[in-house]
This record gives sequence, structure tokens and C-alpha cells, in this order.
Amino acid sequence: MKRNEVDRSKLSPGMKQYMEIKDQYPNELLFFRLGDFYELFFEDGILCSRELELTLTGKSGGLEERIPMCGVPFHSVQPYIEKLVSKGYRIAICEQLEDPSTAKGMVKRGVVQVISKGTVVDYEMLKGYDNNYIGGVLDFTNLYTITYSDISTGSLYITEIPKDEDKLINTILNLNLKEVIFQKDTNEELINLLKNTYGLEVSISDEYLEDRYESLYKDIKEMRHILGIKHLLYYLVVRQLKELDHIDQVKIVYPDEYLEMDVHTVRNLELFETLRLKERTYSLIWLLDKAKTAMGSRCLKNWLSNPLKDKEQIIKRYNMIDTLRNEFITKEELTNELDSVYDLERLCGKAVCGNLNARDVLQIKKSLSVLPSIGEKISKLGFPYKLTDETKLYNLLEEAIYENPPIGLKEGYLIKDGYNSELDELKSIRSGGKEFIASLEEQERERTGIKTLKVGYTKVFGYYIEISKGQCDQVKDEFGYERRQTLVNCERFISPLLKEKEALVLNAEEKIIDLEYSLFLSIKEEIKKEIFNLKAIARDLAELDAIISLATCADEYSLVRPEILNERRVEIVDGRHPVVERVSKKEYVSNDCMMNEETNTLLITGPNMSGKSTFMRQLAVIIIMAQIGSFVPAKSAKLPIFDKIFTRIGASDDLVSGESTFMVEMMEAKNALINATSNSLILFDELGRGTATYDGMSLAQAILEYVNERIKCKTLFSTHYHELTALEKISGIKNVHVEAYEKDGNVTFLHKVKEGSVDKSYGIHVAKLAGMPEHLLKRANEILKYYEGSNKENPIIAETQVAFNFDEPTPVHSEVLDRLEEIDPLKCTPMDAMNLLYELKELSKK
Repeated sequence: MKRNEVDRSKLSPGMKQYMEIKDQYPNELLFFRLGDFYELFFEDGILCSRELELTLTGKSGGLEERIPMCGVPFHSVQPYIEKLVSKGYRIAICEQLEDPSTAKGMVKRGVVQVISKGTVVDYEMLKGYDNNYIGGVLDFTNLYTITYSDISTGSLYITEIPKDEDKLINTILNLNLKEVIFQKDTNEELINLLKNTYGLEVSISDEYLEDRYESLYKDIKEMRHILGIKHLLYYLVVRQLKELDHIDQVKIVYPDEYLEMDVHTVRNLELFETLRLKERTYSLIWLLDKAKTAMGSRCLKNWLSNPLKDKEQIIKRYNMIDTLRNEFITKEELTNELDSVYDLERLCGKAVCGNLNARDVLQIKKSLSVLPSIGEKISKLGFPYKLTDETKLYNLLEEAIYENPPIGLKEGYLIKDGYNSELDELKSIRSGGKEFIASLEEQERERTGIKTLKVGYTKVFGYYIEISKGQCDQVKDEFGYERRQTLVNCERFISPLLKEKEALVLNAEEKIIDLEYSLFLSIKEEIKKEIFNLKAIARDLAELDAIISLATCADEYSLVRPEILNERRVEIVDGRHPVVERVSKKEYVSNDCMMNEETNTLLITGPNMSGKSTFMRQLAVIIIMAQIGSFVPAKSAKLPIFDKIFTRIGASDDLVSGESTFMVEMMEAKNALINATSNSLILFDELGRGTATYDGMSLAQAILEYVNERIKCKTLFSTHYHELTALEKISGIKNVHVEAYEKDGNVTFLHKVKEGSVDKSYGIHVAKLAGMPEHLLKRANEILKYYEGSNKENPIIAETQVAFNFDEPTPVHSEVLDRLEEIDPLKCTPMDAMNLLYELKELSKK
């Protein structure tokens, strides 16, 4: 049964209400609150029963046929919402807007929030170390304006890029936007690419928010930026029903202020996830993230995404790391105190536009408790952070909230004794009532003489007096008992005194819950008054945590402070790749990387598996670490400031877009050649291998010459085309090679980079190490000798007719070998040896 096929005139009032609300949210899954359940009907019910593995039932809604339905309990809805949102569905939460017990007629209902991938607020659904950005894109004549926000932390940014769809896709992927809002006339191919290839949530909106949140853009002069803010805010406020009072500023991000890396570079260098498994473990951020808070982890990731180009800012971070390493006791104390700080940024977001509960408030209180001590240490270290005094808020939370409150806000036991006199009086009535019940049982036993009499309570019948069947005949009229319920083994009664006390106690219970809820909301308002101060504290603590994390890494991994040069020299002594060094089971071989002002290109030769790619990545990683303000893995390092890094490492077909290995190579190479400047770094790993040998070699040489002579940027170019090593005669190109040691047909990779070139690839040796069949390796050597010109007498053509047998030879049983295995030469006499020799000769004749 489909929703649009239903005769609405026949529907029950409740289902008519559902249909009216669903009409407003046709593209969302409507979680419709009915009592203690959220229910989904028609197509929503069928879809959710499948996606959430729930039982699909039916509901009579006034129609002859039952309406498809599934439901989940309201108190445990969070995991279901999380699962659906992670799969890309939007959720509309429809709540009861009035108390059903006091409502006249149909209970008023309405959607209170819409949840999608980019607008999740509850931090339980989010990765603590990652931002959850939603972005809006506006298309202007010569550029794109991208406005993006993480509403869980209350951050809002604007950036602009040239009007180029490839750059737009690259920026969206690098920002890791979870959801993007485009205008209606946006290119459909672009939208489909983002949705289908990269799995992004895409929405369409042309509206702009007016007359709200003007304070965010009142000081912004550029109209494009104002329109970008209004465009994103309309979607968040009107379409998603979000309160954004925790957003206090807009940061304009200028890409020229940061080291630029395209999405291929970020992936090839494995900054945030590994190439093979797409996991955070064994990435660079995994290695560097020693932060104690989720805020610190996000700050560190932001630094790694946007390495600095401002020398002064970089040196400030170096200085703070040096200070922390010298003041190591203070550093340890700060680390321990930060361990008590929760995710204040997201707690602020939850207070404004989420469901803040009492346990969240306790997390805020615990975070505030260590601020005075942290503030003293920051001041002692001379760091540029000022933490607002929040003693008043801390004292309020300490006085008000129980230490172990329930998750729900209407279950009672939220507010401490002594906080509110009216609440204390109600608690006294409740407590006294329960004591009265206990004493009443004793009194009634004495008065009636019925020793088995009990006083009990159920939610359905309230308080009662229970008497067993065998003693019911002892109940007399003068007791004043009124029969309430008959059970198999007993009768239950009520008395006037019990009724009176029951009303008093039960009313007190209800009043306590209502009053506690009201008091909690007032406490929440006090927290909201301090939101901007708390966010400023969170930002400072996040940066402090990130710096301490880098200082900890400097100690743990033996990192050194780099020297930032004004000239274009690279001098790295005993450089190491920090992740490879950390996870490798073998001893890591460090390498120098020396490029003076005149050297633009290192042309790297050497066998496969020797470490060429690691050496290239190592340089890029050291540069990135240096420009985020971190110490670097080397004995010493002197580096200039780089403006861009481009990489072409690895060969893999782009199966989704249908591009071949070679096309992907050429497109990535073109991107580097067009956009690189003399202050950039380019890493080309075996460029040209995706096509025929002479084609590839010709292109590789032409690209190498172009980069060296026209762009003049620092370049690492690895190749198996040994003919290219002759280019060293060109000014700016220098040959280096990775050493390998060959003996008796076996090769050992030394992983040491030396000056000069090699003219051998050791490809067959690598195949041998990989365990290729011996017969195949022998044949490969024969073919290699022919191509190298050492065996021209036996043309290779004649051999191509041979049928290969790639299976390993089957071992043949030999009696001679068996007999030899049995012989112990040390126990043989000369006569025994003569006899054994004769025996073996006879066996061999067989």
C-alpha cells in the first residue's frame, strides 16, 4: 500500500494528522511519536523494517486494508537514527507538543528537528577526532564561494576558489564535507559524481535566510560571503529546524595562507587514512594524535589539513614545543588535567540545538573543575591562552545536579537536596508518605488482628491492603475497607486513610518530576548564557592539547626542531618516515636529502622494493610536519617554506570514471605542471610506466625537462628508465640511487640513498623474493639476456613457441636418496663404506 494511493477521507483522525505532517517532509523518514513509540507508516515503514531489521506489522487507520507499519521505543531510538543517517537517509522527528493527559481531543504534534549526515548534533553519533561539516556552494562568474559549518561545534567558515569543477570537487573532498547544498541550476553530472562516486549527501536549495543571525555577517564587506552565509543558514534553520545561537563568528579562510595539497596528495601521503585499507590506523594523523581531548584531536587534524606558510606562526609553535619539553613536569600535569576535559565544543552545540541531559551537564562541570589549575600552568609557561573564569557556573552545577542522574529528564533524581526549597518540601512529603505506608502496615495488623495483612503498591491500582483468601472472613465492616481487586490467592482493599495518603504521595511524585524538569531547563539557560565563553575556552584548550600532543611525539619519536630557511635549500640529515619507522619490524634505514639552490631535481634510480617511494614520501611528510609547527624525524633539517605539494605515486585504474592507469597518470601530472610554482614540491614516482616503453620514456624525459627548466621547483623523480640518468648533464638535475647488494643470484636491499645512478632494476630478483616458480624465473633470465644483447645467437622468437608449465615440478621418489638419508657417515667403517657404495650403485641402475 502506497501513501499517495490512499483515500484520505476514510482515514482515522490520527492517520490524517500523520499524512498532513508527512506531506511537509516527503523526502525524510518521519518518526511519528505515539505514546512510548516512534512509528513509521506506508513506504517509510517498509523501508525502515528492511534497513533496521524490524518486524513489519500493520495498523488499522480507518481503511479496510491494514497500513504497513514498524516502530521503535522512544527511549532507545538513538541507535536506529544513527544507523539510518549513516546510510544517507534524512530523519524527521515528530514529537507530541502537548501532554496527552491534559490535551483536549487530538494531541498536537509537529516536527521538532530534521537530522541528516551533515546536521548531526549528538556527539554520540559522531567521531570525536573528526569534524562533521555541511557546506553550501554558490556559483559566481569567476569563482565558487563555499560556506561550511560544523553545527555540532558551532563553527562557520567561508572560502573561495577559482571556477574550476575539478578544484571544486578537490576542495569538497579535502574538507571532508558530509553534505553539500547546491543551487537548482548546478551541473547534474557534478551532483551525480559527488553522490554516486564519493557517497556525499547532496541537497538543492535556492533560498536565503533573512532577518535572523545578522550579527554573524554585519561586519563582512563582501556581498558574496553574505549570500553564502544566508544560503547555508536557510537550509539549516528553515529546512533542518536548527537553532544556531552557539555560532558566534565567521572565519574567512584564504587558501593562499596555507600549504596547498590536492586530494591525491593527501591520499598518496596517507595523511588521514591508509591507501590499502582506508583506515586511520597507520596514517600520519594516527601517529601524531596524542591528544587527550576530542577537541585537541580535531584541532590537530585541522593543522595537518592546512599546514602554515607564515614563518612567524610556525616558529611560535616550535617555541611552545621547546618550552613544554623543557618544562616536562608541567607538561605531564597538564596532560593529566586535560584527561578530565570532555568535548566542550560539542557539549555547547548540544546545549543549544541538541538534547542536553544531566550527564552532559556533569561533563561540563568536570571540565570546568580543572580550568583554574590549567590556567595557572598556561600563565607560568607564557602561552598566549586566556581561560575565562567560570567558577560561578561550576558552583551552580555542583550545587544543583546529582552525581549519578538518569539519562532521561522526566525520571526524577536530577536535582540535589538543598538547591530548591519547594522541591525539598515535596521530597519530604514523598519520603514521609513512604514511611507512613510502612507504619500503616503494622498498625493495621494490630487493629485487625490479621497477621498476614500487607500494604503494597502497583502503578495500575495504586496503594492497597492485601489479605490472603484464608483470612478474608476476618475482614469486618468497622475496618472501613473497600474491595478493590480479587486475585486467585488474595483480596485487595483500600481504606479512606490510605486513599488520602496515596493522593498526597502520588501528587508529590508528579510534582517533583515536573519541578525538577523545570529547574533543569533553567540551569540549561544559565549554561547557554556562557556558551560563547565556553567555546573560547574550548578553542584554547584544543590548541593547547594539540601542541602538547606534538611535544609528546617529539619526545617519543626522537624528533628535532627544523630550521626554516629563506632560500630554496633542502638539507635533511638522517631523515626518516615516521610511520614506516614506527610500524616496521626491521631497523629503519635513515637517509639524507640534500638539494642546494641550484639543484631542482633528484632523479632516483634503484630496484623495486628498495625504498624509492618511501624516500620520496619521507621528504613530503617531513615538510608537512615542519609547516604544521611540529618537530621532524631527522638528525637535523633545514627547509624552505613550500607553497604546494603535488604527488603522482602508485598506479591504479580509476574504475569508477572509466579512466585507465595511464590517463590517471597524465591527468595528475598535468595538474602538477599547470599549478606548481618555483616554491612547490613535486613527487613523480615512475611516471610513464602505464604505456609502451618508448612512449613512456619519451614523456618522462619531456616532463622532467619541463619541470626542471620552466617551473624550477624542487622535484623528486624516480624511474626505471635508466636512459634518463644521462640528463644529469642538464643543470639542476642530480642522479641518486638506492643501493642493493647482489651475490650468487640473490639480492639484498640496503635502502640507502647514494649519489650517482644504477643501470639495473633487479626485477627478476624481486620476482624470486615473491616466490615465483623456478622454471619461470629461469626462462625470464634467458629472455632478459637476449634483450640485453648478451645472447643474440639464440633468437627469442624460437623460444616463444615453447609451451610453459608454470606448475612446480612434482617430487620423484628415489630409493637412492632414501638410503642416503639412513646413512650416518660417522658410524661407518671403511668396509661398511665400500659395501654401501656398491649398494647405492646397484640401486641407481634401477
